[in-house]
Amino acid sequence: MRLSLWTVCKGVLMTLGALALLALLLFVLANAYVLGRTVGRIEPVSAQCVREPVGIVFGTSHWTRSGSRNPHFEGRMEAAARLIHQGRVDHLLISGDNSTRYYNEPVTMWRDLRGRDVRDVDMTLDYAGFSTFDTLARARDVFGVKRALLITQDWHLPRALFIGEALGLEVRGCAAPERAEAGLWRLKLREWVARVATLGDLYLWGREPHFLGPLEPLDITPAERERLLLPPGMFSVSGASSAGDTARESATDSPSSTPR
Repeated sequence: MRLSLWTVCKGVLMTLGALALLALLLFVLANAYVLGRTVGRIEPVSAQCVREPVGIVFGTSHWTRSGSRNPHFEGRMEAAARLIHQGRVDHLLISGDNSTRYYNEPVTMWRDLRGRDVRDVDMTLDYAGFSTFDTLARARDVFGVKRALLITQDWHLPRALFIGEALGLEVRGCAAPERAEAGLWRLKLREWVARVATLGDLYLWGREPHFLGPLEPLDITPAERERLLLPPGMFSVSGASSAGDTARESATDSPSSTPR
Protein backbone atom coordinates (compact mmCIF):
# COMPACT_ATOMS: atom_id res chain seq x y z
CA MET A 1 0.00 0.00 0.00
CA ARG A 2 2.85 2.38 0.89
CA LEU A 3 4.61 1.55 -2.36
CA SER A 4 1.45 2.14 -4.33
CA LEU A 5 0.82 5.51 -2.63
CA TRP A 6 4.40 6.62 -3.27
CA THR A 7 4.13 5.60 -6.89
CA VAL A 8 0.95 7.68 -7.30
CA CYS A 9 2.50 10.71 -5.59
CA LYS A 10 5.63 10.41 -7.68
CA GLY A 11 3.58 10.25 -10.85
CA VAL A 12 1.58 13.33 -9.85
CA LEU A 13 4.71 15.29 -9.00
CA MET A 14 6.35 14.35 -12.29
CA THR A 15 3.23 15.40 -14.20
CA LEU A 16 3.04 18.72 -12.39
CA GLY A 17 6.74 19.30 -13.03
CA ALA A 18 6.33 18.56 -16.72
CA LEU A 19 3.36 20.93 -16.95
CA ALA A 20 5.31 23.65 -15.15
CA LEU A 21 8.23 23.25 -17.56
CA LEU A 22 5.86 23.32 -20.52
CA ALA A 23 4.19 26.49 -19.21
CA LEU A 24 7.59 28.14 -18.71
CA LEU A 25 8.64 27.16 -22.22
CA LEU A 26 5.45 28.58 -23.72
CA PHE A 27 5.88 31.74 -21.65
CA VAL A 28 9.41 32.27 -22.99
CA LEU A 29 8.47 31.39 -26.57
CA ALA A 30 5.49 33.77 -26.54
CA ASN A 31 7.69 36.65 -25.39
CA ALA A 32 10.40 35.77 -27.89
CA TYR A 33 7.78 35.76 -30.66
CA VAL A 34 6.44 39.22 -29.76
CA LEU A 35 9.96 40.66 -29.36
CA GLY A 36 11.17 39.09 -32.59
CA ARG A 37 8.26 40.52 -34.58
CA THR A 38 8.79 44.08 -33.35
CA VAL A 39 12.45 44.64 -32.48
CA GLY A 40 13.29 46.14 -35.88
CA ARG A 41 10.63 48.85 -35.59
CA ILE A 42 11.80 50.55 -32.38
CA GLU A 43 14.07 53.59 -32.36
CA PRO A 44 15.86 54.35 -29.09
CA VAL A 45 16.02 58.16 -29.43
CA SER A 46 13.61 60.67 -30.93
CA ALA A 47 16.20 62.06 -33.35
CA GLN A 48 16.20 58.70 -35.15
CA CYS A 49 12.44 58.17 -35.19
CA VAL A 50 10.77 58.13 -38.59
CA ARG A 51 8.34 60.87 -39.53
CA GLU A 52 4.66 59.97 -39.23
CA PRO A 53 1.50 62.11 -39.35
CA VAL A 54 0.28 60.94 -35.94
CA GLY A 55 2.02 60.16 -32.67
CA ILE A 56 0.05 58.07 -30.17
CA VAL A 57 0.94 58.82 -26.55
CA PHE A 58 -0.07 56.12 -24.06
CA GLY A 59 -1.41 57.29 -20.73
CA THR A 60 0.00 56.60 -17.31
CA SER A 61 -0.40 58.11 -13.88
CA HIS A 62 1.20 61.49 -13.22
CA TRP A 63 2.25 60.41 -9.72
CA THR A 64 3.67 57.24 -8.17
CA ARG A 65 2.16 55.60 -5.10
CA SER A 66 4.84 57.23 -2.98
CA GLY A 67 3.66 60.66 -4.11
CA SER A 68 6.60 61.51 -6.37
CA ARG A 69 6.35 62.44 -10.05
CA ASN A 70 6.12 59.35 -12.25
CA PRO A 71 9.30 59.13 -14.38
CA HIS A 72 7.43 57.12 -17.06
CA PHE A 73 4.92 59.96 -17.41
CA GLU A 74 7.74 62.48 -17.57
CA GLY A 75 9.56 60.46 -20.25
CA ARG A 76 6.48 60.15 -22.47
CA MET A 77 5.68 63.84 -22.23
CA GLU A 78 9.27 64.81 -22.97
CA ALA A 79 9.38 62.54 -26.03
CA ALA A 80 5.99 63.67 -27.35
CA ALA A 81 6.84 67.37 -27.08
CA ARG A 82 10.22 66.85 -28.69
CA LEU A 83 8.73 64.95 -31.63
CA ILE A 84 6.21 67.73 -32.27
CA HIS A 85 8.87 70.45 -32.08
CA GLN A 86 11.22 68.47 -34.33
CA GLY A 87 8.45 68.06 -36.90
CA ARG A 88 8.58 64.27 -36.74
CA VAL A 89 4.85 64.07 -36.01
CA ASP A 90 2.14 66.54 -37.03
CA HIS A 91 -0.43 65.58 -34.41
CA LEU A 92 -0.58 63.84 -31.04
CA LEU A 93 -3.37 61.44 -30.07
CA ILE A 94 -3.25 61.51 -26.27
CA SER A 95 -4.96 58.40 -24.96
CA GLY A 96 -5.54 57.42 -21.37
CA ASP A 97 -7.86 56.33 -18.59
CA ASN A 98 -10.71 58.57 -17.50
CA SER A 99 -12.74 55.88 -15.73
CA THR A 100 -13.74 58.14 -12.83
CA ARG A 101 -14.30 61.87 -12.41
CA TYR A 102 -11.27 62.04 -10.13
CA TYR A 103 -8.78 60.34 -12.47
CA ASN A 104 -8.18 61.88 -15.88
CA GLU A 105 -4.96 60.87 -17.61
CA PRO A 106 -5.63 62.58 -20.99
CA VAL A 107 -6.29 66.03 -19.50
CA THR A 108 -3.26 65.71 -17.21
CA MET A 109 -1.09 64.91 -20.24
CA TRP A 110 -2.65 67.74 -22.24
CA ARG A 111 -1.88 70.26 -19.49
CA ASP A 112 1.70 69.05 -19.23
CA LEU A 113 2.24 69.25 -23.00
CA ARG A 114 0.77 72.76 -23.11
CA GLY A 115 3.43 73.68 -20.57
CA ARG A 116 5.99 72.36 -23.05
CA ASP A 117 4.68 74.72 -25.77
CA VAL A 118 2.66 72.14 -27.70
CA ARG A 119 -0.31 73.86 -29.34
CA ASP A 120 -3.88 72.81 -28.60
CA VAL A 121 -4.53 72.37 -32.32
CA ASP A 122 -1.82 69.70 -32.42
CA MET A 123 -3.45 67.48 -29.77
CA THR A 124 -6.55 65.30 -29.62
CA LEU A 125 -7.67 63.67 -26.37
CA ASP A 126 -8.98 60.12 -26.18
CA TYR A 127 -10.72 59.58 -22.83
CA ALA A 128 -11.35 55.83 -23.23
CA GLY A 129 -7.80 54.51 -23.61
CA PHE A 130 -8.25 52.12 -20.70
CA SER A 131 -5.53 49.77 -21.97
CA THR A 132 -2.95 49.47 -24.73
CA PHE A 133 -5.41 47.40 -26.75
CA ASP A 134 -8.23 49.93 -26.28
CA THR A 135 -6.00 52.85 -27.26
CA LEU A 136 -4.95 51.24 -30.54
CA ALA A 137 -8.38 49.86 -31.41
CA ARG A 138 -9.94 53.29 -30.87
CA ALA A 139 -7.14 54.98 -32.83
CA ARG A 140 -8.18 52.83 -35.80
CA ASP A 141 -11.96 52.67 -35.39
CA VAL A 142 -12.79 56.03 -33.82
CA PHE A 143 -10.05 58.41 -34.95
CA GLY A 144 -9.36 56.90 -38.37
CA VAL A 145 -5.63 56.41 -37.82
CA LYS A 146 -3.83 54.19 -40.33
CA ARG A 147 -0.17 55.07 -39.69
CA ALA A 148 1.33 56.20 -36.41
CA LEU A 149 4.40 56.54 -34.26
CA LEU A 150 3.87 54.94 -30.84
CA ILE A 151 5.37 56.92 -27.95
CA THR A 152 6.09 55.05 -24.72
CA GLN A 153 8.94 53.27 -22.92
CA ASP A 154 11.01 50.64 -24.73
CA TRP A 155 9.75 47.78 -22.51
CA HIS A 156 6.14 48.65 -23.43
CA LEU A 157 6.70 49.21 -27.15
CA PRO A 158 6.97 45.55 -28.30
CA ARG A 159 3.47 44.73 -27.04
CA ALA A 160 2.02 48.00 -28.34
CA LEU A 161 3.58 47.46 -31.78
CA PHE A 162 2.42 43.85 -31.90
CA ILE A 163 -1.17 44.84 -31.09
CA GLY A 164 -1.09 47.68 -33.60
CA GLU A 165 0.16 45.39 -36.34
CA ALA A 166 -2.47 42.76 -35.51
CA LEU A 167 -5.16 45.46 -35.81
CA GLY A 168 -3.93 46.40 -39.27
CA LEU A 169 -2.11 49.62 -38.39
CA GLU A 170 1.24 50.67 -39.85
CA VAL A 171 3.13 51.50 -36.68
CA ARG A 172 6.66 52.14 -35.52
CA GLY A 173 7.92 52.80 -32.01
CA CYS A 174 9.78 55.76 -30.56
CA ALA A 175 11.18 54.96 -27.13
CA ALA A 176 10.56 57.56 -24.43
CA PRO A 177 13.45 58.41 -22.08
CA GLU A 178 13.84 56.06 -19.14
CA ARG A 179 15.81 56.31 -15.93
CA ALA A 180 16.66 53.65 -13.42
CA GLU A 181 14.33 53.49 -10.44
CA ALA A 182 13.33 51.11 -7.68
CA GLY A 183 10.65 48.66 -8.77
CA LEU A 184 11.30 48.95 -12.51
CA TRP A 185 11.96 45.21 -12.63
CA ARG A 186 8.38 44.58 -11.47
CA LEU A 187 7.00 46.63 -14.36
CA LYS A 188 9.13 44.71 -16.84
CA LEU A 189 8.10 41.36 -15.35
CA ARG A 190 4.44 42.38 -15.55
CA GLU A 191 5.02 43.34 -19.18
CA TRP A 192 6.35 39.84 -19.91
CA VAL A 193 3.10 38.42 -18.53
CA ALA A 194 1.04 40.98 -20.47
CA ARG A 195 2.67 39.93 -23.75
CA VAL A 196 1.49 36.37 -23.23
CA ALA A 197 -2.02 37.58 -22.36
CA THR A 198 -2.01 39.70 -25.52
CA LEU A 199 -1.63 36.60 -27.69
CA GLY A 200 -4.74 35.20 -26.04
CA ASP A 201 -6.60 38.49 -26.51
CA LEU A 202 -5.82 38.57 -30.21
CA TYR A 203 -5.94 34.93 -31.27
CA LEU A 204 -8.02 32.98 -28.74
CA TRP A 205 -10.87 34.88 -27.11
CA GLY A 206 -11.25 37.81 -29.54
CA ARG A 207 -10.98 40.75 -27.19
CA GLU A 208 -13.00 43.88 -27.98
CA PRO A 209 -12.41 47.44 -26.70
CA HIS A 210 -14.50 48.52 -23.72
CA PHE A 211 -15.95 51.52 -25.49
CA LEU A 212 -16.10 52.74 -29.08
CA GLY A 213 -18.20 55.42 -30.69
CA PRO A 214 -18.77 57.24 -33.98
CA LEU A 215 -15.90 57.94 -36.35
CA GLU A 216 -14.11 61.21 -35.48
CA PRO A 217 -11.19 61.62 -37.94
CA LEU A 218 -8.30 63.61 -36.52
CA ASP A 219 -8.10 67.27 -37.50
CA ILE A 220 -4.43 67.47 -38.41
CA THR A 221 -2.86 70.86 -39.00
CA PRO A 222 0.24 70.55 -41.22
CA ALA A 223 3.58 71.86 -40.09
CA GLU A 224 4.32 75.46 -41.03
CA ARG A 225 6.69 74.51 -43.85
CA GLU A 226 3.97 72.36 -45.42
CA ARG A 227 1.26 74.98 -44.81
CA LEU A 228 3.12 77.40 -47.09
CA LEU A 229 2.93 74.90 -49.96
CA LEU A 230 -0.80 74.18 -49.66
CA PRO A 231 -3.57 76.35 -51.13
CA PRO A 232 -6.13 77.91 -48.72
CA GLY A 233 -8.83 75.52 -47.51
CA MET A 234 -6.64 72.42 -47.74
CA PHE A 235 -4.90 72.68 -44.41
CA SER A 236 -6.63 69.84 -42.56
CA VAL A 237 -9.08 67.00 -42.58
CA SER A 238 -12.35 68.07 -41.01
CA GLY A 239 -14.40 66.29 -38.42
CA ALA A 240 -12.26 65.73 -35.31
CA SER A 241 -12.43 67.29 -31.87
CA SER A 242 -9.04 68.61 -30.81
CA ALA A 243 -7.68 69.25 -27.36
CA GLY A 244 -8.43 72.90 -27.98
CA ASP A 245 -12.13 72.04 -28.36
CA THR A 246 -11.95 70.05 -25.15
CA ALA A 247 -10.32 72.96 -23.37
CA ARG A 248 -12.97 75.38 -24.49
CA GLU A 249 -15.72 73.06 -23.30
CA SER A 250 -14.29 72.83 -19.79
CA ALA A 251 -12.60 75.09 -17.29
CA THR A 252 -8.82 74.83 -17.10
CA ASP A 253 -8.89 73.56 -13.52
CA SER A 254 -12.08 71.52 -13.89
CA PRO A 255 -11.88 69.54 -17.16
CA SER A 256 -14.64 67.27 -18.35
CA SER A 257 -14.24 63.72 -17.12
CA THR A 258 -16.99 62.00 -19.09
CA PRO A 259 -15.54 59.21 -21.27
CA ARG A 260 -16.38 59.36 -24.93
